[in-house]
Amino acid sequence: MTGIVSTDGEKRLVLLSGRAHTDLANSVATHLGIELLPTTAYEFANGEIYTRFGESVRGADTFVLQSHASPINTWIMEQLLMVDALKRASAKTITVVAPFYGYARQDKKHRGREPISARLMADLFKTAGADRLMSVDLHAAQIQGFFDGPVDHLWAMPILTDYVRSRVDTSNVTVVSPDAGRIRVAEQWAAKLGGGPLAFVHKTRDIRSPNKTVANRVVGDVEGRSCVLVDDLIDTAGTIAGAVRVILEAGAKDVIVAATHGVLSDPAAERLQGCGAREVVITDTLPIADERRFPKLTVLSIAPLIARAIREVFDDGSVTSLFDGQA
Repeated sequence: MTGIVSTDGEKRLVLLSGRAHTDLANSVATHLGIELLPTTAYEFANGEIYTRFGESVRGADTFVLQSHASPINTWIMEQLLMVDALKRASAKTITVVAPFYGYARQDKKHRGREPISARLMADLFKTAGADRLMSVDLHAAQIQGFFDGPVDHLWAMPILTDYVRSRVDTSNVTVVSPDAGRIRVAEQWAAKLGGGPLAFVHKTRDIRSPNKTVANRVVGDVEGRSCVLVDDLIDTAGTIAGAVRVILEAGAKDVIVAATHGVLSDPAAERLQGCGAREVVITDTLPIADERRFPKLTVLSIAPLIARAIREVFDDGSVTSLFDGQA
């Protein structure tokens, strides 16, 4: 049968995947040295989703991987149905692996009569039967508290910083946050890149209009320096493209953009290609279609990190140990 069996024969790890990002799921399976559990999934004529597993999962520790790509609601629903199927098939434990967690930007109320959608997501997975959540670089750390159970919050920072370190002169680097709210993340980046100075972009946002910000000026030492602009995700790239232009106008030598999640909704690729950044570095937590790729884009694999975290959970090890005890 598919999966990993513990040395004492008492535990069995099974990895399953929805259809949103099968390349990532297959890569995670390869790093684990297993195959994905055979799964059938399709839509009825009216759009309803059907899913069924091709092997028994009774008594297994199951990990169901689905990154919440576009069309996001379809893939979230598919993962919920897979969790329900696992519960009804007597899986011992069910871990939802969502490298990109949908609705994470709606983690609080900005105005009255708004939902807290990130909390609703956690409630849906718990009700469906999930015992545990695993995700990469949640938009807000407080989302960990929305789920009534263990949450493994993985960091892509080690993967990104290892690559960026090879692309810059660490003695002449300024790490730039796209806004004041992510200064703490920029501090961690700066420590990984040799302890250089920090800067941030002062911007204004209209909370009534999604994906609309205005970058006003950069605060910090960027003149003549290589700048690394860091964020958790790039959606339409309006914020990032505006920040790159402001940094270059302030006299920066060049700019590398680094982010975990490449949502890359239109017109992101066009904006990033023309904003003046030397390179844009992301991970493959989300599938990147060919039409959204461009010469300056570098995509790093997140699969080794997810595979190691899954193995630590299965072996009753420490996920925190993957990040030097700092996660």
